[in-house]
Formats: sequence, C-alpha cells, structure tokens
Amino acid sequence: MPASGAATDGATIGIIMLDTVFPRIPGDIGNPGTFDFPVRYQVVRGASPQRVVKEADPRLLEPFIDAARGLEKEGVKAIATSCGFLAIFQRELADAVKIPVLSSSLLQVPLAYALINRRQKVGVLTARAQSLTDRHLAGVGIRDIPLIIMGMEEAEEFTGAFIEGKPSLDPEKVRKEMVGAAQRLVHAHPEIGALVLECTNMPPYAQSVQAVMKIPVFDVVTLVRLVHASLERQTFGKNPLGDV
Repeated sequence: MPASGAATDGATIGIIMLDTVFPRIPGDIGNPGTFDFPVRYQVVRGASPQRVVKEADPRLLEPFIDAARGLEKEGVKAIATSCGFLAIFQRELADAVKIPVLSSSLLQVPLAYALINRRQKVGVLTARAQSLTDRHLAGVGIRDIPLIIMGMEEAEEFTGAFIEGKPSLDPEKVRKEMVGAAQRLVHAHPEIGALVLECTNMPPYAQSVQAVMKIPVFDVVTLVRLVHASLERQTFGKNPLGDV
C-alpha cells in the first residue's frame, strides 16, 4: 500500500486510499505504476474494506472529507478513491471541495448505457453484490438505469484479500475467478452490452474479462485516465492562440 502522502511532485490526481494490507499490483489503483502520470495518495486510517463495503459506516464520511480537503490543499486538480462503494458519499465529498471528485467507477454507468443498444443492459461486476444498495446507486445517479449486478462473494481468493483483509494475494487465482465470473455473466445475461467493474482492485484483470465478454469494459483506471485527460489537455501542432 502506498504511504500516506506518497506522490510525485506536480500530481494532478489525488487518490484517497482505504486502510488495507494486500499487495497493490500493477493495474490496481494503489500502484502508482498503473498510471502514466503522477498521482498523490492519502490513506484514511481505520477505513477498512469491512467498514466501507460491508457496513457502509457513516462515521467514515468526515475522515474522507478531511482527506479530500487535504489533497485539495496540496494542489491536486481532481480526487479519486480506492473503493467503488464510496459512491454512497459522492455528493457529500464533491460538495466538500472545489475540484472534481471521482468516488466510484460507477460514475461511468450513464456513459456505458448511452453507448449501447436500448435493448441492452449495463453489467456491473462488484466485490459484494449484497452490499451494493440503492443508496450507492442513487449516490452516483444510476438508480434508473437497467443493470445486471454480479458479485464476487463466492470467489475465495478475491474475497479473502480484498474484503476480509488477507495480507497475501495470488493474482493468477484472482484472474481465474474473474474470468469465471465473466463467463457466468455471458451465459446468463447475453443482453449485457457494456460492463463496469466496480471494485478498484479489478482493473489488473480487465483484459481477461474483456477477452471473454468481448464488450466495452470500464473501471476506475479508465475513469481516472479520462478525467486526467480533461484536466491536462494536449496541444495539437502549433497552438494558433499562442502561449496562454
């Protein structure tokens, strides 16, 4: 897990991290090598997956607001989080600062739905389906979008590391569990036209999931990259307006 405050100078994106112990492999939001631009991390001590995912503990709101304000003061231009279940706090976090807040990859559900045929649905692969409530969906404005939600509750390695707090991780076992979930989704719900991975630990396996489902797959990494690109616009050839 990155140290609290770990960053490269000039980071545009700040990331509020849960307090976890499992390894952060490439592709995970907590691994700075996941991005081709610098990010700044801030850990909320005591914010375990148990408290955030299973309990939706409202007492964590203030520590997350404090972390967001701290990152804003350090100069980042947008703030992401390391858990999609923080969708429940999207409005409160966004209202606490003056920069964009990306609480959850689920913010991409409206985009995914707009892209597909109206007879299709958006799939959501989540860490724990029973914990993804109407309050979470309402928090990011997706309550009225037709969704197919599947959880990873029965995946032993995934749940042990990312929810139960096991300090080790077998990435290949998790990959196989993710592929199995994708295969079940394809078989049971061929009407899924796009998929959003809720959990921020899922992006390392997104390519394997896409190989099975053969549809657009969104996750927290695609979201952070999109917003970063909107904040750090490139020039194309000679700038006709000159330097600003």
